[in-house]
Amino acid sequence: MNPWWNRLWSIGAGGWILLATPLVGYTQTAPQWGGALEEVSVTARRLTETGITRTVIDSATLRTNVAHSLADVLTQNTPLFIKSYGRGSMATASFRGTAPSHTQVDWNGLRLNSPMLGMVDFSLIPSYFVDEATLYHGAGSVEVAGGALGGAITLNNRPTHQLGWETTFIQGVSSFKTYDEFLRVGYNQGKWQTLTRFSYTSSDNDFKYRNYDKIGEDGELYPVERNRNGEFREWHGLQEFYYTPAEGHRLGLAVWVMDSKRGIPMTSVNYRDEDQSKNRMDETTLRIVGSWDRSWRAMSFAVKAGFATSDLLYRLWNDMGAGSLVESLHARSRTRTGYTQATLRYAPSPKWLITGGLSLYLHAVRSRNTTANDTITEGYDRCRMEGSLCFGTKYRPDPRITLGVDLRGENYGRRLASLIPAVFADFTLWPRYEVVFRGSAARNYHAPSLNDLYFQPGGNDSLQCEKGYTYEGALSFALRRHGWSLTGQGTIYNGWVTDWILWLPTRQGYWTPTNINRVHSYGVELTGNFEVNLGREWRLSLNGQWAKTRSLNQGAPKGSADASVGKQLVYVPEFSASANGTLSWRGYALSYRFYHYSERFTTSSNESSQLNRLSPYYMNDLYVEKRFAARIGTLSVKFCVYNLYDEHYVSVLSRPMPGRNFGLFLGITPRW
Repeated sequence: MNPWWNRLWSIGAGGWILLATPLVGYTQTAPQWGGALEEVSVTARRLTETGITRTVIDSATLRTNVAHSLADVLTQNTPLFIKSYGRGSMATASFRGTAPSHTQVDWNGLRLNSPMLGMVDFSLIPSYFVDEATLYHGAGSVEVAGGALGGAITLNNRPTHQLGWETTFIQGVSSFKTYDEFLRVGYNQGKWQTLTRFSYTSSDNDFKYRNYDKIGEDGELYPVERNRNGEFREWHGLQEFYYTPAEGHRLGLAVWVMDSKRGIPMTSVNYRDEDQSKNRMDETTLRIVGSWDRSWRAMSFAVKAGFATSDLLYRLWNDMGAGSLVESLHARSRTRTGYTQATLRYAPSPKWLITGGLSLYLHAVRSRNTTANDTITEGYDRCRMEGSLCFGTKYRPDPRITLGVDLRGENYGRRLASLIPAVFADFTLWPRYEVVFRGSAARNYHAPSLNDLYFQPGGNDSLQCEKGYTYEGALSFALRRHGWSLTGQGTIYNGWVTDWILWLPTRQGYWTPTNINRVHSYGVELTGNFEVNLGREWRLSLNGQWAKTRSLNQGAPKGSADASVGKQLVYVPEFSASANGTLSWRGYALSYRFYHYSERFTTSSNESSQLNRLSPYYMNDLYVEKRFAARIGTLSVKFCVYNLYDEHYVSVLSRPMPGRNFGLFLGITPRW
C-alpha cells in the first residue's frame, strides 16, 4: 500500500486544481489578449442550446495522447464513471448512475450501441479517430436519441479547412512492451478532400502487481504476480471523403474498419496456472456512413445512410487432464445493422427554430455457443426494426428568455413506445457575466436489447420498456477579462427509472431478465475552466469536474432477506472528480491529470466486507512535452508517467490494474 503522505499529496494536488475552477462550464471561447481598453463580451446563446446541459470535448483534448481510448478521455474530462475491466479490456460508461445500456452513442449519426448487448465498449474507440465528442446530459439527450435514460454521446468527424497535403505520424513505446502507431494523411483540393487515419496497438500487458486477494503457494501473504493472459492487439483504419459540388451542398463518406484480438486476463482469485486455462475475445467490425448536407438561407437538410457489421468470437480453453489445452467453449455472434436518417432545421425568424428528424434501423443478430463436442447449447437468430420520429421547436420571445419543446416517438419490432416529451427553458439573469439559468424535464423509454428478449436459455420476450423521468436545473456563468477567462456551471438533477431490467438467477440454474427494480437517481455536477496568459509566452489552463451521484434501488423487497432496498446500485461511485492542468511556454508543456472515484459496492446490499467493497482511489498522470518547429515541419516529443504515485486500485472486483508505468511518444508533422 502507498504511504499516507502519497494519498494526502494526491488529494491536495487534485483539490488545488478543483478549487481553481469552482463551477462548471462547457462553452469555451478563446479570450482576447492585450488591448488598451477593457472589453466586455456579451454572447447570444444559440437556439439549439436551449435548456440543455451539454459537455463538448474538442479535438485538442481528444488528442492529448495517441495511446488513449475514448474511455480514458471520458474518465479524465467528464463526470461519467467508466467501469474498466482492466488495461486493454472492456470499458463501459455509467451516466448519472444508470446502466451502460442507458447511454446512447452515435458516430456520425450511426448508433454504436450493440443491438445484442445494448451497450458500447469505449476501450475500442481510439480518441484520435474522433474530431468532436459531445455529451448530452439527462433530458438533453432527447434531441439526439431516444432510450438514453442517463444521457447520450455523439461522436463526429469533420472535414479539414487546411488546403493541400497534411501528414502526421506518431510512434509510442510504453511499459509492458506496448507499442502505439498512428498515421494521418490527408489532401484538400478545395472542392473535394480525402483523409486517412490508421492506428495500431499491441502489448504483452504482463505488468506486475501485488495480489491482495490471494495467499501464495508457499504461504506468502499478498504475493507479487504478473497479469496473466492479458496480451492484446488491435488496429483501426478510417477513410473519409468529402465533396462540395456547389455552394450549400456537401457529400461525405466515412468507412471505419477495426480488428481486435484480446486475451481476457485471469482474475486475482484464479489459482490455476496460465497453461491450464486461457480465454480470449476477437472482434472484427466494419462501419460505413454516407451523408448529404444541403443548406440554404434559413433552412438546412441532411440525409445519412449507413451499414455496420460486427463479428465477435469468444473462446475458452481448459486443460481436461491430458496436459494440453482443449477448446471447451466457442461462442460466435454476428450482428448486421442498416440505417437511414433524415433531419431538417428551419429558422423562419431569429426568434424561431423548428427541427424534425426520422431514423430507421434494421438489426439482425445471430448468436451461437458451441461446446467441445460441437453441441450447440445456446443461441438465437432474430431481426428487429427500430424507428424514431422527432419534432422540436425553440422560441425566443425575449432576448433573455428561450423556450423549447421536443417530442419523439419510437417503436421497436411490433411494439410502439409511448411518446417521449421534453421541455426546456433558458433565462439570462446577468448578461454582463453571461449568468444563465436553464431547466429541463423529460420522460424517456429504453427498449430491451435482443439478448434481454431472446438469449437462450433465459431470454424473456415479455419484458416491458424501462421508463425514465428526469428533471434538472443548471446555472452557468462566464468571466472574460484582459489575459484570462473563467467559465463554470453547476447542475442539480433528479430522476426515476421504473421497470428497470435486471438479470436474476433461477432455480433451473440459469439467469433471466425481469422488470423488477425502481431506481431513484439524483445528484450534483460541477465543472469549470480557467485560462490565463501569464506573460512572456507563459500560459496556464485549468479545468475540473466534480459529481455526487446517488442511484438507489427503491423497488419492493424480494423477500425477508432482501437488504438491497434504499442502497446504492452496484459499481456506481457516490463521488467522482477529475482535474487537468497545463502550463506551457515556448513549445514546452507540462500537464497534470487527476481523477478520483469513491468506494463502489459489488453487492446490491452494499456489504462493506473486503470482498464486496472496492476502495476509493486517486489516480495521477504527468505529461512533459516539447515541440520543435523547423522549416520542414514540426517534431514533438512527449514523456508520460501514468499512475504517478504507484496507487494500488481496481475498477472491477478481482481485475488487477497496473502500478506506475511510462510512455514515450515521438510525433512528426511535415510541412508541405
